[in-house]
Formats: sequence, structure tokens, C-alpha cells
Amino acid sequence: MSEDAGTRTFIHEIIDADLVSGKFQGRVHTRFPPEPNGYLHLGHAKSICLNFGLAKKYGGKCNLRFDDTNPTKEDVEYVDSIQEDVRWLGFEWDGLYYASDYFETLYDYAVRLIKLGLAYVDTATTDEIRAARGTLNQAGTPTPDRDRPIEQSLDLFQRMRKGEFPDGACVLRAKIDLAHPNMNMRDPLLYRIRHAHHHRTGDKWCLYPLYDFTHGYSDSIEGITHSICTLEFENHRPLYDWLIDKLEIYHPQQIEFARLNLTYTMMSKRRLLELVDGGAVRGWDDPRMPTIAGVRRRGYPPAAIRHFCETIGVTRFNGLTDLVVLENAVRSELNKTAPRVMAVLNPLKVVIENYPDDLVEKLECINNPEDPAMGSRTVPFSKVLYIEQDDFKEDPPKQFFRLAPGREVRLRWGYFIRCESVVKDPSTGEIVELRCTYDPATRGGDAPDGRKVKATIHWVSANHAIDAEVRLYDHLFRIENVAEIPEDEDWKDYLNPTSCVVVQHAKLEPSLAKAEVGERCQFERLGYFVVDQDTVGDSGSGARRLVFNRTVTLKDTWAKIEKKGK
Repeated sequence: MSEDAGTRTFIHEIIDADLVSGKFQGRVHTRFPPEPNGYLHLGHAKSICLNFGLAKKYGGKCNLRFDDTNPTKEDVEYVDSIQEDVRWLGFEWDGLYYASDYFETLYDYAVRLIKLGLAYVDTATTDEIRAARGTLNQAGTPTPDRDRPIEQSLDLFQRMRKGEFPDGACVLRAKIDLAHPNMNMRDPLLYRIRHAHHHRTGDKWCLYPLYDFTHGYSDSIEGITHSICTLEFENHRPLYDWLIDKLEIYHPQQIEFARLNLTYTMMSKRRLLELVDGGAVRGWDDPRMPTIAGVRRRGYPPAAIRHFCETIGVTRFNGLTDLVVLENAVRSELNKTAPRVMAVLNPLKVVIENYPDDLVEKLECINNPEDPAMGSRTVPFSKVLYIEQDDFKEDPPKQFFRLAPGREVRLRWGYFIRCESVVKDPSTGEIVELRCTYDPATRGGDAPDGRKVKATIHWVSANHAIDAEVRLYDHLFRIENVAEIPEDEDWKDYLNPTSCVVVQHAKLEPSLAKAEVGERCQFERLGYFVVDQDTVGDSGSGARRLVFNRTVTLKDTWAKIEKKGK
């Protein structure tokens, strides 16, 4: 599935058997066929990695095909975004196709079915057709048009194409078996009328095929060998096979696998659209969204998503994957590739009383201990610093080892400092400043006399720090399994109200002043972050306003201790 496609699945076993038998003359040709009616999400990423990964593993081909048969919901915006997403994930298609490329051929196929007595034009209403199909325990009944003469259906179908009828006036249905145990085989709809402008064919057509009709025939036209779908299409496979077999044309093999379901996440494109249209998120690329555009903006590396898809594998059983698995894949990739920097989100002023007033030192800091090739940078150190408010407690509880009155800590890459006193706002009693001292002999390491400290904290120089807005993203939903929300409840009531917390005045080390949009880094001890597109001003602008998104947190032992104690 990934770049090395090393994980074997039941799909590999099927393809291996087909190659041994010569079923498709030794070919492997897959496709990824999204409908351009929205932005792709992580479930689609799994399918992309699977289809393109299989083609690569077997030296085959993979097409990108847009299932653009519903003009009222599709748009060029989605076509463009899907192509961007596939390329961003690291894949390139062997052929770019559209179902609309085949409209004429598909129409001819429908005519052939009518002439074979295997399709008919039905003028019954949608409700009448639905009622006549019966139930799981009761066979369907024919509508009055089921035995319409072939010549009449041909004439009506041609007139449907010419635009003589309004939307909903009639449909084309397959003539199969109204008592079939599979409801999809009870004379399913094949074509419907839609007087709507199509993003590619304009107003040429007002007659559009449905997905079940289009899917298999498009696969056949393109010479696809293995048509890989999610499990909800398993019950549609008999229709897929029936439509192809009745015309005696090239027959691909449909294979189904379990779709991706993630904890704390919604994977319904329709409901994601509701979030966008309702203003619950800022758009399809909101970093809280599970869309590929959203996770890209959040800072997820494409290699991490490919690795995640390989890790979870492909099965035929629907399950729920813990979001932690994805986040760990992101952490693992960023740990290797993201440079370390220092940033303070909630600043607390520290004055080092015995440090020279005018001295500014340049401390050498390693960019990434996992990759020496990333080198180092210098960070200014001065008398006045900022540290995190959470790194100081006036009355520290047990197991809190960071800064407190009379206690020493190590400043990352810097010195040991000791808190001597606190300064409080006289009106609120809030601590606004710490008065500390430092030991000049401890620069960049341990004390010469062997004394130890139990904590190292990060900091920035107050006079050199740059301001930034930092957006702290969390789970979009506050319950683990969104799919289990009762039908009689509004699923939007389960949105996490703190899924985005905005820090307006974070303080960052000056090396970030020229960071570009999309640049990833680790804020030491805080997590991984990325420069957001809302950043204002170019990298050479002195008035630049940086905006960072938190991609994923780091493991935080103290946070777990605090949570456990509540």
C-alpha cells in the first residue's frame, strides 16, 4: 500500500492467484474513482494508497477517474482539489478519465439492454417505484410499465435524451427479478433525467446514468483488472456482474474491503458538508476536518499518512481505528524530519537578577538530535526571558519538579536558574514576574560541583522573541465513536467546544521569523506545529504576523498525572 507495499493482505492473495492463472494476461490495472462532490477525507486516502500501491507493487497501472454523473452536486473546485490531494500523497495516475468521457458509450449500452428486453422506461413516481420493490421479507410487484414493448421503451429513452420530459417524469430501469433476495437486483434504476449544467459536458446531456450502471461499464471500458471498493458495495456486486455479463463485454473483478473509521472523527462526506455549510468549521481545509486538505493544513506529512494506511492494513471487517494510531504515525515521521525550536505559548516573565544587563549570548542549539545533518542554530540569551506559566508553581504539589520558589531548574541549552522571589499584581494577586539567579558555570550542561536538577524547561529571550498566533487543535468530536450517536439526537451536539483554542500572543525564538507557510517544526516540550496559510506578510517583512497550527501533541507525563489526580 505504501511506497514499498510490504504488507500482504487478502487482496494481494487474490491478485497473486490471478497472475498465476493468467486471468488478466498477467496485468494489474486499478483505479481510484471519486465523485467530485466534495473534498477527499482520510478514508479516501486509504483507498488511494491501496489502489496506487497495488499498481506500483505489481508493476501495473492505476487510473484516476472522476465519477461525474450527478451535475447538481459536482464542481470543478472538487476536481482540482482531488488531483492536488492525490499528488500530495505522493502518487501519479497513469490515466486521467471522467465517467462523462463515456456518456455516449454508456447510452449505447443502455440501448442494447433495452433491445435485449433487459431494461425498460418506467413512468411511475419515485414513491411508487420504492413501494413496488417490496421489502426484505416480501417480494416486489411490477409497475404498469414493466411489460412495456421494447419499441416504446426505445422511443421514450431517445426522447428522454432529447429533453422532452421534465426531471422525474420517467427513468430507465433494469429488468431483472422483483423477488430477488438482494434488493439491488429488483429492477434497479439505471438512468434519470437531470436538466442541469454539467461541469464538463455543459448542457449537452439531460440524461445521466446512475453510479451502479456507470461503475462497472467504466471499469470495463478502461480495462481495469481489479475494481476495489469498500464493503458497502458488496451487495452491489451482483448487479455489477449482471450488467457486464448481459452485454458480454470485458469483465473486471470487483473486490471489497473495510472502509476506514477513526475515533473522534466523522467520515461522512454529507455530514462534513453540513459542518462546512453550517459554519461549525472554517471550510473543507479546516485543520480539525478529516479531509486530506484539512490534515495537510494541520501539518500532517504525506509519508505519515501512507505509513498509517500500511499499518492498519486492509481487511473485510468493519472496525474502529484509534486516532492515536494515526497521531503516532505523524509523530514518528515528524520526529525524524522536523527541526526543534523554542516557543512559549503562555509567557511568564523571568528576570535573572545577577545576569549582566547588556549581555546577549548566542547559544548553540541542535536542530534535530535524530538527524545530525540538520545542523544547529544560535539562539539569543539575555537577562529577561519568558518561560511557560505552567512551568512554575508557587506551591508545588508532589511530583512537580519544575520551577518553584527556592528551586533550581535547567534552561534548555542554557544555565541553571533558581527562583528567588515572585512579583504579583497588587490588584489581582496574579504572578506577573519571577526574580531568579543563574549559575554562570552551568552553561549548556551540568553543574561542576555535581549538583543535579530534576527538570529542564524551555524559554525565549524577551527582547528577541517574535509574536505569533498559535492555534491548538484537538479532537473535532468529544465522544470516541461518532457512529454510535443515537438517531434521535443531533450529532452536531457532540462537537468538541474546545477543538480549537487560539493563543494570541505566543512568544517564539527569532529563528522562526522567516518561516514559510507549510513549514513544520517541533516546539520543544509542546508538540509539532506548522505555519498556517493565514500568516500575514512575507518572510522579509518586519511587520509579519505568523500563525501556527498545532499538528499533534507530544507525550506529556505531567499532564497525565494532573488528569489522574482530578
